[in-house]
Amino acid sequence: MVPDELMDAVDNVVFLIEDEPAPDMVGPDQRDEDGLPALLGLYEGIALTDRDDGWAGALPATIFIFRGPLSRWCETREELIHEIAVTVIHEIAHHFGIDDDGLHALGWG
Repeated sequence: MVPDELMDAVDNVVFLIEDEPAPDMVGPDQRDEDGLPALLGLYEGIALTDRDDGWAGALPATIFIFRGPLSRWCETREELIHEIAVTVIHEIAHHFGIDDDGLHALGWG
């Protein structure tokens, strides 16, 4: 569900699927009403727009996708598949230098 053209433009990124985010990844506003993590995904790295010539040879950026929060967020398999795609595209957008405000304005918040 992620367009091939988008994936082809991704540079030096590792995708990791984790059951839950680590405690230090979750802010106080990123928990559900039961206190469980509600963070669906996370981009850790330097956006392409912030890289310079000295970036060559650096470790890859990481996109985390979190099974638990996604499963809790979605009620059907179809909803889960859609939300995974939205989350992956959202995190890839951070790789391209688009912040959360920009993503919300584009409808990918």
